[in-house]
Amino acid sequence: MGIVVVEICDSNLMNTINIEEIIETEYPEVAVLVNDCLSFCGLCRLKPYAMVNGRRIHAKDPEQCLVKIKSAIEEELAIYM
Repeated sequence: MGIVVVEICDSNLMNTINIEEIIETEYPEVAVLVNDCLSFCGLCRLKPYAMVNGRRIHAKDPEQCLVKIKSAIEEELAIYM
C-alpha cells in the first residue's frame, strides 16, 4: 500500500486508459485501487474522475484528468518529502 492512494470507480471513464499501470510505474509510492463503486454515480456518468487521498479530482476527458491526478499526487508527496 502506498502513502498516496488513488481510487477509481470501475465504471468511470478513467478506465479507458490504463491508469493503474501509468501511475504505479511513474510513482512507486502510490497505490491505485479500482473499486466497484465510489458512490458518485452522477459524476461517474458525466466525466472522468478519481479520488486522491480522499480528494475528488475530475476533468473533461481522461487525459486531462490524468494530468490533474499527477499534480494532486505531487502535492501529496511533497508533504512527506
